[in-house]
Amino acid sequence: MSMAPRTDPQSPAPHVADSHDLIRVHGARENNLKDVNIEIPKRRLTVFTGVSGSGKSSLVFDTIAAESQRLINETYSAFVQGFMPTLARPEVDVLDGLTTVITVDQQRLGADPRSTVGTATDANAMLRILFSRLGKPHIGSPKAFSFNVASISGAGAVTMERGGQTVKERRSFSITGGMCPRCEGRGSVSDLDLTQLYDDSKSLSEGAITVPGYTGGGWNSRLYSESGFFDPDKPIRKFTKKELHDFLHREPTRMKIAGINMTYEGLIPRIQRSMLAKEREGMQPHIREFVDRAVTFTTCPECDGTRLNEGARSSKIKRISIADACAMQISDLAEWVRGLDEPSVAPLLTALQQTLDSFVEIGLGYLSLDRPAGTLSGGEAQRVKMIRHLGSSLTDVTYVFDEPTIGLHPHDIQRMNDLLLRLRDKGNTVLVVEHKPETIAIADHVVDLGPGAGTAGGTVCFEGTVEGLRTGGTITGRHFDDRAAVKETVRKPTGTLEIRGARTHNLQGVDVDIPLGVLAVVTGVAGSGKSSLVHGSIPAGEGVVSVDQAAIRGSRRSNPATYTGLLDPIRKAFAKVNGVKPALFSANSEGACPTCNGAGVIYTDLAMMAGVATTCEECEGKRFQASVLDYHLGGRDISEVLAMSVTEAEEFFGAGEAATPAAHRILTRLADVGLGYLTLGQPLTTLSGGERQRLKLATHMAEKGGVYVLDEPTAGLHLADVEQLLGLLDRLVDAGKSVIVVEHHQAVMAHADWIIDLGPGAGHDGGRLVFEGTPADLVASRSTLTGKHLATYVGP
Repeated sequence: MSMAPRTDPQSPAPHVADSHDLIRVHGARENNLKDVNIEIPKRRLTVFTGVSGSGKSSLVFDTIAAESQRLINETYSAFVQGFMPTLARPEVDVLDGLTTVITVDQQRLGADPRSTVGTATDANAMLRILFSRLGKPHIGSPKAFSFNVASISGAGAVTMERGGQTVKERRSFSITGGMCPRCEGRGSVSDLDLTQLYDDSKSLSEGAITVPGYTGGGWNSRLYSESGFFDPDKPIRKFTKKELHDFLHREPTRMKIAGINMTYEGLIPRIQRSMLAKEREGMQPHIREFVDRAVTFTTCPECDGTRLNEGARSSKIKRISIADACAMQISDLAEWVRGLDEPSVAPLLTALQQTLDSFVEIGLGYLSLDRPAGTLSGGEAQRVKMIRHLGSSLTDVTYVFDEPTIGLHPHDIQRMNDLLLRLRDKGNTVLVVEHKPETIAIADHVVDLGPGAGTAGGTVCFEGTVEGLRTGGTITGRHFDDRAAVKETVRKPTGTLEIRGARTHNLQGVDVDIPLGVLAVVTGVAGSGKSSLVHGSIPAGEGVVSVDQAAIRGSRRSNPATYTGLLDPIRKAFAKVNGVKPALFSANSEGACPTCNGAGVIYTDLAMMAGVATTCEECEGKRFQASVLDYHLGGRDISEVLAMSVTEAEEFFGAGEAATPAAHRILTRLADVGLGYLTLGQPLTTLSGGERQRLKLATHMAEKGGVYVLDEPTAGLHLADVEQLLGLLDRLVDAGKSVIVVEHHQAVMAHADWIIDLGPGAGHDGGRLVFEGTPADLVASRSTLTGKHLATYVGP
């Protein structure tokens, strides 16, 4: 029986399930957002723009992504939730149409010495299985190829209950690991330079120990001079072997000194425990300076830096060991894996091949798997995190990216754009926080936040297409097609910094003269050797101020005033005027409100549910005791000063009764880098990436130096902020400083007096000098990738 064809001209009504095509956000108030209402189309690429600090991350990460993650966590049992980080519900009235969110942010990968690119991406795990199955000679399970597993064995009696009787049995076990026993899988060993610890021509009585805190007859020095193990009046170079061992290496020994019970310990283990066990950032400046002088890191002589023991290095596939494989450039390793034809491990080879090809596709083929994860830049770390999502079969999820083009040369941005569009075309919603016009241009939908930063931002200025943004009149729209012109005249150098035979990482014997007294910009594709040249060849000694890309650290108790050292002169000024101790004006010391311990809020932990933070009723969130707020400076108490913006505080401390030159200098620097809108007491945890970058720059500007080395200072900066940064760099050069900038932004290249271009490619295809000269010459010759893109940028 044949069915008659359907003649109904009306198509059926769309299914109700297909009507949820929007993510609706109503009344978002997280951080500086002011009741933001937006509707984001699903399965499209939406780019969020706006000046640094306008609320982009607050909307995308702290509202949309955070709520999605919280709702997913709530689907697990209370038992499982107890092991997961607790997330509070964002400050928002309605969040509708959410899908599962995968965030790919710029948080650095862990800087643990045992974390490498291979361990962070599971490539190492697959290689270990491969070598445990195919390696000749066979040495053991995948653990035998892991530099995080030590080889151990043991035997002993175990007691157990069996049939109502207690039975003892002898058991033995052994684990074959791959860890190098000398460096414990770190690849390098640290030694103390003994000449920095003591002067062997002096005796202990004459102050031979030169370690900070061990001089001047204090308890630390008395411990050694009065221990009785050696003569305190004998020069150290005349110590016997036993005396020197007792002085440097003796095991902890209890003894009485001047009637007080103390523990004597050799100088080296004591320093390692008291100083070297701490994080470098947490040390006091004079201790950090001593540690930098005294500790030397050398490649482990036993494993030659491979981190693996002899057994793991001896097992090979086609004359290649796992150490050789991890040291290869990933693009070469991918070719080697492609050449392996072994049906018994075919699924493993396919998965490994896909992972390695993803590295190449995303522009990271120049890395090697043994590269320490902590040495990756923010942009590289973000792209490494993307790798696991590239071949994913998931659809209808929301991918959230935080400035994916950071650290990318204009040549590489097109490749990143293709990846974002590919994720979208698989049926995913892609949300991108971005400043680069090349990426904004590919958006299906644009949300522009602003109009300013901090309290002046937090509202939606524009929502629509890229064409609408261009004509919309917002600050992003006005600057969207800005193009910096190449300088007509360039400054003349006052001298040169000679670099000869530079071979750090992938540099291939580079000889270059960096001009001083001008703005010199080092360019090249990602992985071409720019940072290696600048940080590896310019000695960070006297007169060199280096501002790298390392993230600034700070808890919710830290703020711009504490981070920059601004609070010290302010506290002293308050103390002097009121005749009291400076410690009273610290919310982390004596002046803290006793109820909330100076936090301003009281945190209530609710186990697996989100903790609750309530404003402290005692101090009303001001963080100080009531008695401290009775002391004034220029008519303001300390909590009112911390609530001021940088611009307001600059005026307040610049003249009149509250004039404090030391504070005014720091505030001027903060205003110079465009942070005039920040409040002095705003927690560092609430600052955006661009704000943190500029805060760090302002702090380093205080250091006395003739040469400033800046690594991608435009990271996280809006098009409008880049102009202000260029003005700041000009002021530094005009003040007689030399400024060397590693940068990808064409506006900075065009503004340079001299360009040094490295390339032509990345990894072993880079590391060579391909151009040096003025920006005008580079544009005219168009001889390099950078030259072609700069010529396109500045136009005819």
